[in-house]
Amino acid sequence: MFRSAVARSLRAASTPARAFIRPSGATFQLPKSSLSAIRPAQFTPCFTCQTIRSYSAPAGLTEPEIEGRIVDLLKNFDKVSDPSKINGKSHFANDLGLDSLDTVEVVMAIEEEFSIEIPDKEADAIHSSRLPPAIKIEIRGSEYQ
Repeated sequence: MFRSAVARSLRAASTPARAFIRPSGATFQLPKSSLSAIRPAQFTPCFTCQTIRSYSAPAGLTEPEIEGRIVDLLKNFDKVSDPSKINGKSHFANDLGLDSLDTVEVVMAIEEEFSIEIPDKEADAIHSSRLPPAIKIEIRGSEYQ
């Protein structure tokens, strides 16, 4: 078996190289009937691949966008007594009728909405839809917005 493999490879190596080379005067031509079957679409790529690297980060949320998303979050909150009173400055307890446990739920919903974690000390200071500046900075810098 090894002997036959060696013999086959030696036979292939001993074939003259010019047997594979086309004479310089010969040209390759397709029959006329096959030219009609070839369409340009067969030779063009079906899609183009373009790679672009972008190292810039998207712009952070503006203050009105942050407050708007919080207002929308409060409008969907079931325990709000009067949804018509919801605006950018509405107080959770005085205007919306939320107790302390509801306020904690709203703060947790804000954390989920903006994918951030608000420390307990700062969470206790949140009593309206207007957030402290430190939290707004954290929201603007978060990856998911």
